[in-house]
Amino acid sequence: MTFTLTGLDNKVAVVTGAGRMLSIGRAIAVTLAKAGCDVVVTGSGRSPDTYPEEERQAGWRDIESVADEIRALGRRALAVVSNVADPAAVESLADQVDKAFGGADFIINNHGSARGEDRVHVVDLPVEVWRKVVDVNLNGTLYMCRTFAQRMIAQERGGVMINISTVGSKLLAATNAAYGSTKLAVNGLSTVLAQELGQYGIRVNVVAPGVVETSRMDDMRHTEAWDAYIQNRISMGRAGTGDDIADMIAFLCSDQASWVSGQTIFVDGGQSSAPLRRR
Repeated sequence: MTFTLTGLDNKVAVVTGAGRMLSIGRAIAVTLAKAGCDVVVTGSGRSPDTYPEEERQAGWRDIESVADEIRALGRRALAVVSNVADPAAVESLADQVDKAFGGADFIINNHGSARGEDRVHVVDLPVEVWRKVVDVNLNGTLYMCRTFAQRMIAQERGGVMINISTVGSKLLAATNAAYGSTKLAVNGLSTVLAQELGQYGIRVNVVAPGVVETSRMDDMRHTEAWDAYIQNRISMGRAGTGDDIADMIAFLCSDQASWVSGQTIFVDGGQSSAPLRRR
């Protein structure tokens, strides 16, 4: 007999931050479609002139390209430009999901603030940059969970929420105050939500990726420093892929994870448990 994940067929998943070609969000959306889900993909509406070179060469169209991939797998897809940091935009997103699919079963909050001005020491961190990271990472996750939890409770069929965090929420390294702190807060928020929503059959977990090959890391990838970090800090000796994270998401959404809730799961090749194993 073949072991197969169950409970995914004909379910509706919402995946935020799913527009980049080389990304965790795209991998999650496509994997859930392969598992039998219809998928709503959201993004912030990036301007094409900000696309990485590999996306431009591929004729990439952000969330529309991901939606096309999902449809090619025989599943329904909806692409929505949305701002998770705006409560009204999140309500509008939920309304569109209700209209198109009759509600959602799985909410995967994969959004995250872009790497940039926040990666400095706290004494050099502009207040407006701090606020922006808080708005996207923490407030955006709160708005998504709150809005969709209200609708899941009304649907009376349970559901799953998975918030994407980072290994940085455990390592809390220098120059990572804004991103690491807000993701650590997301871990805590998720624990509280798991306690509150379990009575409605809604499970809430966190997946915290380590170093993953994505275009978010383009300022580091393919450099000697990148290779040295992987060899020195990751016990498995390689960076992760979007599929590594997506496979865990599929499991947590499945019936086989029906007794898993309130957990923060680090999918990081051993980085958080043995950060200096290789020397």
